[in-house]
Amino acid sequence: MTDERQGDGIDEGKRLIRVGGDAGLSLAERLSERFHRLTWRTPIHGLKLKGRYPLKLIAVPDDPIMGDVKRGHALLAGEMTFRGETRAFDGLFDRKATMSRRFADHLHSFAWLRDLSTVATRAQAAPIAEALMRGWLREHADTVSEPAWRADLWGRRILFWTAHAPLLLSSTDLVYRSRVLNTLARGARHIDRSAEKMPPGAPRIAAMCGVAVGGLLIAGGDARRSGMEAALARTLAVSVFDDGGGVARSPAALLDVIMLLTMLRETYESRRLQAPASVQDALARMVPALLGVCLGDKALSSWQGGGPVPAAMLAQVIEATGVRARPLRQARDWGYQRLAAGGTVVVMDAAPPPVARLVEGGCASTLAFELSDGPARLVVNCGGARFAVAQLPAALAEGLRTTAAHSTLTVGDSNSTAIHADGTLGRGVAEVELARQETETSSRIEASHDGYVRRYGFLHRRQLTLTSDGRELRGEDMLLPSGKRSKAGTAFAVRFHLGAGVQVSPTADGMAALLRLPGGALWQFRCRGGALAVEDSLWIDPDGRPQSTHQLVVTGETPAGGSSISWVLKTAN
Repeated sequence: MTDERQGDGIDEGKRLIRVGGDAGLSLAERLSERFHRLTWRTPIHGLKLKGRYPLKLIAVPDDPIMGDVKRGHALLAGEMTFRGETRAFDGLFDRKATMSRRFADHLHSFAWLRDLSTVATRAQAAPIAEALMRGWLREHADTVSEPAWRADLWGRRILFWTAHAPLLLSSTDLVYRSRVLNTLARGARHIDRSAEKMPPGAPRIAAMCGVAVGGLLIAGGDARRSGMEAALARTLAVSVFDDGGGVARSPAALLDVIMLLTMLRETYESRRLQAPASVQDALARMVPALLGVCLGDKALSSWQGGGPVPAAMLAQVIEATGVRARPLRQARDWGYQRLAAGGTVVVMDAAPPPVARLVEGGCASTLAFELSDGPARLVVNCGGARFAVAQLPAALAEGLRTTAAHSTLTVGDSNSTAIHADGTLGRGVAEVELARQETETSSRIEASHDGYVRRYGFLHRRQLTLTSDGRELRGEDMLLPSGKRSKAGTAFAVRFHLGAGVQVSPTADGMAALLRLPGGALWQFRCRGGALAVEDSLWIDPDGRPQSTHQLVVTGETPAGGSSISWVLKTAN
C-alpha cells in the first residue's frame, strides 16, 4: 500500500486537452459501421459462424460478484425488473415488445442470472433460468440482429452463461443443452471478428472479455490465446488511462469494467492459468481511481450520468478484485481531484468532458464539485442522467446532464459544453488548466476552463481551498476576459446543490445560510459578489429515484472586465 501523497502531483499550469472532443463518428466511420452490420445478414457471415459443436465447457468459473436481492426476488415471482421498469416473463423476448434500451441491454446481457443466483438455490433457480434461456434461443439464436447480437452484449452474455452454466445446463434435455452450447460457440465466433470495432471503454472491454472467455472455455481456443490476449491488451490501453480512470470519465462505467475484468480473471483461475499482466495491471490502477471519487459515506459521487452506487456494493466488488489501495487523490487524465481532511471529502471534476465518439449521455460538468462531512453529503450534483428510473420524464433526464444540474458556475443560462439532441456532447470546454498546492495548513486546487470563451468571451476559473482540519472550504469563481471582446451585462449563476435531507435557513442579510445536515452537524455558507437565493432542486438517489432537495444559487451580472464571486463553507459547531 503506497502513501497517497506520493507520485500523484500536478505540475503547475498543467493543461488537460479534449482531443477530438466535439466530433462524433465521421461519415466514413458511420458508413463503415453500417456496412459491417449489414454483413451480418449475408450467407458469408453465417458460414463464418459455423464450426465444431462443443460438447461441454472446459471449466465453469465462479461469479465473484453478488447480485441485487430485490431483482432476484422479482425473478422468483415471475417478473424482471430494472431501473423502475418491470415486465412479466410472458412475451419478454418477443421482437415486437417495447422496452427501454437500458432494460433491453439488461435482458440480453443475462446479467440477471447473477441476481437469481444470489437469492435462490440451484434447484429453485434452474427452472427459471432454463425457461428464460429457451425464450431467448427461440427468438434470437438463429437471427443475427441488434440488439441481441451486438458485440458488447454477446461478450457479457458469454461471461454470464459460463459463470452460471449450472443453472442453464442442468436440464436432461440433450437437444436443449446442445443448442445452448452451439449458440455460445457461434456467439464467440461472431464477436471474434467484431469486438475491436466497438467504441473504447466498457463496450469494447465487454466484447473482448467475451472473446477471451470463449477461447478459454470452448475446446480448440487455446491455440489462439496469445493473439486474443494481445488484442485484450490493446483494448485496455485505449480504454483505461494511465491513472486508472476510464475514457468515458464515468465512475459507474469504471465500476462496470472492474467487474468485467474480475469475472475474466475468475475464468483464468478456473483453468488454473494466470490472468494476463494487462488485466492485473488495469485492475491495480482502476481500484484507486474508483476509490478516489467516493465520498465520506464510501459510495460513489455522481458524475457523467451515474449515481451514488452504495458503499456495500462497492466494498464487495473491490474485495473481489483482491486489490488493496488508498483513494487516488489526483487523476491526471481521468481528471477527478480529491481533497480530504478531517472528516471532509471534496471531489472535483477538473478535466474536459468525454469526447463525443466515446460516450452517449455525457454531462457538461467541468469544475463542479461534491462535498461530504463524514457520511453526510452536503454539496452534490443532481446526477443520474443514465442511472435514474424509467419513470423519470425524458426531458428531466436530459436536464440532469446540463451544467446547471451540477455544483458549478453557469454563464448566460447555458452549458459549458453543448449537449446535442443525439446524446453526444458538442463544442465547449476544450482545455482545462490545472494547478494544485499542498501546505501544512491547507490543500488548494486552481482550475480554469474555456467553455464560455467562444460565446461570451469569459474564462471560468475556480479555486478551492480546504483547511487541514477539514472544517472550512473556501472557494472563488472568477470570470476573466479572454479571446474576443467579452460581453458586458452577461448573467451568471453559481449553484450549490444540497444533499438529501440538508435543511437550509437563510440569514437576514441575504448573503449567508445555515445548513443542518441529517446527522445534526451545522455548516455555514457565506458569499460575496452576487445575490444569494435558495431554490428547489433534486438528487437521484442510489435506487435511481429523484429526491426533492434544495440548492443555493448566487446570481449576478458581470461587466466586460470580469467578476469574482467568493464564498466559504465552514462548520458552525
